[in-house]
Amino acid sequence: MKKYLFPTLTIVCLLLGFLIGNAVSNKVNAQRFYIQNGQLFQQPESKIDQVLNLIQTGYVDPINVDSITEEVTKEVIKRLDPHSAYIPKEDLEMVNSELSASFSGIGVQFSIQNDTVQVVSVISGGPCEGVGVLAGDKIVMVNDSNFTGKTITNEKVMHALRGPKGTEVKIGVARSGTDEVLDFTITRGDIPVHSVDAKFIIEAKGDEAIKIGFVRVNRFGENTYSEFIAAMASLKGQGATAYIVDLRENSGGYMDQAIKMANEFLEKGDLIVYSEGRAYPRYEARANGSGRFQRDSLVVLIDNFSASASEIFAGAMQDNDRAKIIGRRSFGKGLVQQQIPFADGSAVRLTVARYYTPSGRCIQKPYKMGEGEDYAMDLLERFEHGEFYSADSVQIADSTVYYTKKGRIVRGGGGIMPDVFVGRDTTLYTPYFNIVVNRAYTYQFAYQYTDRHRKELSQYKDWQSLEKHLLKANWVPEFVAFAKEKGVEPNPDQLAKSKPLLIRLVNAYIVRNILNDKGFFPLFERDDDITKKAVEQLTQ
Repeated sequence: MKKYLFPTLTIVCLLLGFLIGNAVSNKVNAQRFYIQNGQLFQQPESKIDQVLNLIQTGYVDPINVDSITEEVTKEVIKRLDPHSAYIPKEDLEMVNSELSASFSGIGVQFSIQNDTVQVVSVISGGPCEGVGVLAGDKIVMVNDSNFTGKTITNEKVMHALRGPKGTEVKIGVARSGTDEVLDFTITRGDIPVHSVDAKFIIEAKGDEAIKIGFVRVNRFGENTYSEFIAAMASLKGQGATAYIVDLRENSGGYMDQAIKMANEFLEKGDLIVYSEGRAYPRYEARANGSGRFQRDSLVVLIDNFSASASEIFAGAMQDNDRAKIIGRRSFGKGLVQQQIPFADGSAVRLTVARYYTPSGRCIQKPYKMGEGEDYAMDLLERFEHGEFYSADSVQIADSTVYYTKKGRIVRGGGGIMPDVFVGRDTTLYTPYFNIVVNRAYTYQFAYQYTDRHRKELSQYKDWQSLEKHLLKANWVPEFVAFAKEKGVEPNPDQLAKSKPLLIRLVNAYIVRNILNDKGFFPLFERDDDITKKAVEQLTQ
């Protein structure tokens, strides 16, 4: 009996090992099997898998199946909602860097003019500052190869200058006043990506003089909340007792950053946002009562390009009756994406849920599955319909009535409708002004003017004194001659009508070239209609 026991145990152990191994393997590939009436059956391959296998094994000519798979994946995702997206491996780093706290590069802001990369500004503390690259330099060589001409694009420049931290890139620079090309070898380093464009104090007078803190947030990235809180603390330290949060042209980003920002203004228990989907359980975010600005007066600015996380913040403030929303109807993106990576380095951003404002609104505008091009034309249709100019032209798809915390009526299904609508003022607009702005001649002239007068302009350390200098400089005749060279004939009547707009815009661009955004935004916002309306609301 015993002589059979050891072989029997060995066979049993082998069988158990085989079964356990199969169980583990089947668990990993569980989607390939199913159980029916107690029996295990293998799932049939999907039709896509079958077709790809047939092509790979039986097609008459050799075929790159990976390339076909790539195209099929793109086509499948295109058939979904407009915000689900397939991201190829070569694009993933660039796409992810849009919301990252930093990326690796050489540390310059650039503009392409006359087929040449022009350095608009050098980022403080970045690699280029350390080797002596200056604002106004022209990058004409990269790694000993010519880097000028009509083939130069923003994407090509970023691909050439960005790269892994610690790697080197050699650039050749043409500098005003120097005939030779200056060579710099730059070691790439971390370049911060800032979410807060500007923070400054607006001195305002209503019933009594108050200080209004203005904060402009351009995206909701990894560090947005920490940057925002630092900006708010700085403004509070300067005596601000009311605030304007500017989310215009902010296309969104990470939902958690918008939730953290909203928490700073709401009472404990206030609902900020909730989200849910078919396979995505309901998630609620509520204020925890730790906010440092729960009692301060607040206005939020939005426009047609404010989307996603911007709308979460604005919706939370509106539905909780915490702030006045001023501007124009927001974009209308109420879908939540989750990024799923693939082994080859590509990824899919798949819509997994919808988010809802505290009153229950889904602000997602209507769309048809697979019709992304029509969806993208929505803003143009709004413009042509007159919505940018008049609240009466706004068409909201959802007729359902929702109520704020205090019982005010709000609506969903197409963005956040502001409490105070401010249409675009076309009083001073003329065909001449529209042409020079749309063709970016105002921007180009401002850069060239700055380049010619950089030494003189750099003497001014604040935007107020620099603006006074520019107002005395009377550069308008130079601009008219510049535009004429570009093919825009002067029109004295139209120029006279639009001159205040032209001066405001070009002066702001020149100030930005010298003092960066910390000079640009206080000057530009001083005469902005939406900002002026916000100040009016806060000083009533």
